[in-house]
Amino acid sequence: MTATAAAPLVFITGASSGIGQALAARYASLGWRLALVARRVELIEQWALANGLDPARLRAYGADIAQPEQIIAAARRCMEELGLPEVVIANAGISVGMDTRHREDLEVMRETYAVNNVGLAATFHAFVEPMRHRKSGTLVGIASVAAIRGFPGHGAYCSSKAAVVSYCESLRVECRGTGVRVVTLLPGYVATPLTARNRYPMPFLISAEAFAERAQRAIDAGASRRVIPWQMGWVARGLRLLPAPLFDKLFARRGRKHRRGE
Repeated sequence: MTATAAAPLVFITGASSGIGQALAARYASLGWRLALVARRVELIEQWALANGLDPARLRAYGADIAQPEQIIAAARRCMEELGLPEVVIANAGISVGMDTRHREDLEVMRETYAVNNVGLAATFHAFVEPMRHRKSGTLVGIASVAAIRGFPGHGAYCSSKAAVVSYCESLRVECRGTGVRVVTLLPGYVATPLTARNRYPMPFLISAEAFAERAQRAIDAGASRRVIPWQMGWVARGLRLLPAPLFDKLFARRGRKHRRGE
């Protein structure tokens, strides 16, 4: 077996930008092989070339995460071509504002769930049984601190990320005793294209690279659940404890995420 083939393998969705790309760079710096998934494979290939990554250690797969059969097919190709990953990170996600008064925003909610929830589960689907058979592996779901409370204008995103937290908890218990670990990461505010146009304060904003480093360490440590940065964990605890009338009063006038087309 060659040194390249012997290197551990990480499978990352949504790897063409933002957190996914930063995670790919982090694992590459540690000598891991990369299986990266995005709708536009050329963006991954351009990034890899620009950063001088070894082509022998990287494979890009095209898939629309909203289409379960596409991500399942990409996962199976990865296992056939590169082997079973040690770590699978279901990072792909979308964040679009919604207003329930508008019929078209119901489609935004449908698409958000298709990517953030069904797509995440489909990403894990192909790997769960092989990892259980091997008796090792780590499945990582990227949720968000936005899972803690429902913010105005964020109904689709907040509810989808709350579902990620619950789903990953269910899967973690299902995998107990099999050697397969499930890690839930809840980013706070991370500087990415998704957050660049937010029109509200973003306390404790960190770079995607800083998030990736802390995320990798949390995954390696076997954390079941981790808020990054840790300061946002205290913010989340405080928000959870706010009585509903006070929460409503404080956040009623908060800036809202841009709706599609705005």
